[in-house]
Amino acid sequence: MSRSSSEVVICGAGIAGIAAAYHLGVGQGVRNVVLVDERSPMTLTSDKSTEAYRNWWPGPDDAMVRFMNRSIDLIEQLDVETDHRLRLNRRGYLYVTGDPAHVPVLVESAKRAAQMGAGELRVHAGSAHDPAYIPGAAEDWRDLPDGADLFLDPALIRRRFPYLNPESLAALHARRCGWFSGQQLGMVMLEQARAYGVRLLSGRVEAVDATGGRVRAVHVATSGGDEHIATERFVNAAGPLANEVGRLLDLDLPIFSELHLKLALEDRLGVIPRDAPLVIWEDAQHLPWSTEERAALAESEETRYLLEPFPGGVHFRPEGGHGAQTMLLLWAYHLQPMTPTFPIPIDPEFPEIVLRGMTTLVPGLAAYLQKLPKSYVDGGYYTKTQENRPLIGPLPVEGAYIFAALSGYGLMAACAGGELLAAHLTGAHLPDYAPAFLLSRYDNPRHQQMLAEWGSTGQL
Repeated sequence: MSRSSSEVVICGAGIAGIAAAYHLGVGQGVRNVVLVDERSPMTLTSDKSTEAYRNWWPGPDDAMVRFMNRSIDLIEQLDVETDHRLRLNRRGYLYVTGDPAHVPVLVESAKRAAQMGAGELRVHAGSAHDPAYIPGAAEDWRDLPDGADLFLDPALIRRRFPYLNPESLAALHARRCGWFSGQQLGMVMLEQARAYGVRLLSGRVEAVDATGGRVRAVHVATSGGDEHIATERFVNAAGPLANEVGRLLDLDLPIFSELHLKLALEDRLGVIPRDAPLVIWEDAQHLPWSTEERAALAESEETRYLLEPFPGGVHFRPEGGHGAQTMLLLWAYHLQPMTPTFPIPIDPEFPEIVLRGMTTLVPGLAAYLQKLPKSYVDGGYYTKTQENRPLIGPLPVEGAYIFAALSGYGLMAACAGGELLAAHLTGAHLPDYAPAFLLSRYDNPRHQQMLAEWGSTGQL
């Protein structure tokens, strides 16, 4: 067994672990950091992301909005420093409803988000006094508005977004949102972290020595034999395996995992414009079936569920640069907590279900129902807390920390989360949103009351 020492050992080389190493090394000058993973960096879940980002978050307070605004600030800074290597855009998220009862909900959520710091709300109701609407740019983010544009005139929606369901009644275009190359973000941070002395170790964390209630060493199994790393600080950044790593410290973490899939489909007919934003249909729906199809589905217990109501949230975004035809289609219609397994299980019905649901949002996609074009399904686990906020900070074992439960927003949260984790580790100044992400929040009776009153978790 080889022996070494490190100031900090981080378990997990996904986007969370890389961001933690980056902010410790580059940001705080911690020179001897070891980043451990048995897989290549960002190959478990981080590379399965939709790579989108938003500062548009519901909640009883503004912690997530301020946290995400900080993270987006840092992403934009890296995009500038690397000459647009991250391919960051600000196309926005477009939330759409055709349900009259949901329109006031959309309006109220827009007002609330603006109050919490997401930016100015501009209302477009079809009058001569409407504010100007500035469309997003396909491939950039600079000089574009933040806040949101709320369309309450169906005629305006049809004119601005003619590919959408013609029965759309309201559309909310959240503007400090879009997507970027998550792989490039991870590689930029990893390259710079290694230049500052971070060591990437290929291996599996098998044990954490916490004798006497404090971290003393980490045992790593590698292809060349075991390595004993003496350290006083250990970070659990293991993504969907965070519970498994938590048990090495005899901790039962309040997190669970859901499987989220996405369909990459070639829109060879050009139904959706290539400069479209990420678009979400807010309303629940029944899948469109012919009379004959409905009768056939009703005959079997295994297929009868396809006739039942499906939740809202089906969404898409264009993928790829000039000349690409790929669309990413997503719909979390089958959520239930599950133990992460790899390779991930793929629902064979997912392509047809998500495409049928998408035709409610974009009727023109029905052209593909007779013969599904070239497509590919992958996905990953959203590992999350009950209120869909991350865990960032110290654990009950002295010297142990966590940076996990990033649900489906790991890429967009990584920069601010890594910065916050590094501040906890080094005793640097903590932002005032830091308490909202501590594990110890669950010991606070006020937080427990908030959980009981909380509605939406901010999950798409």
